[in-house]
Amino acid sequence: MFDARLQGLLQPVLRPPARLLAARGIGADRITLVGFALGLLAVPALAAGAHGVALGFILANRVADGLDGAVARLQGPTDRGAFLDIALDFTFYALVVLGFALADPVRNALPAALLLAAFMGTGSSFLAFAVLAERRGMASTAFPRKGIYYLGGLTEGAETIAVFVAMCLWPQAFPLLALFFALACLVTTVMRWRLGWMMFGDPGSGQ
Repeated sequence: MFDARLQGLLQPVLRPPARLLAARGIGADRITLVGFALGLLAVPALAAGAHGVALGFILANRVADGLDGAVARLQGPTDRGAFLDIALDFTFYALVVLGFALADPVRNALPAALLLAAFMGTGSSFLAFAVLAERRGMASTAFPRKGIYYLGGLTEGAETIAVFVAMCLWPQAFPLLALFFALACLVTTVMRWRLGWMMFGDPGSGQ
């Protein structure tokens, strides 16, 4: 919901460090992989109950996610970069939820499972729409610099990270936060299903 506006605000901030990294020959794909590795470290930290440490790794992952895009715009975007960005982001989101489930299976496992199921809905609808939008030559006006058609919604990257931050700050509230965000993801999924039904229907089929 806020990703497009945040991108406009963050680009001037990210541009100077991105230029420095690009000048040193550090490519966007390397930044993406390093960022994912940092994000992975949040999982054992969460499982051990070190929520402050986990929050640091989560935020480091997001900084890298912003920098890789800024570097890619300087060096030239690639299909591999677009693939890595979205594939590793979705995996990272799921692993953070897994970390909370590992920390307290009795309280957190069921809410975590419901949130992961909701992530499947948002992720699959996002990717299915992107594939068909590419086939039809559609372009996203809200995210013109993304490597694939980027379909927004109620629960985008910014909202997901905001919820993760809240979960790290108030881990005892994880079940409630997970259920709340799962419902928000369900709303996003239904909205995307409706949009896909309307935009990808065969003309004259009546269906």
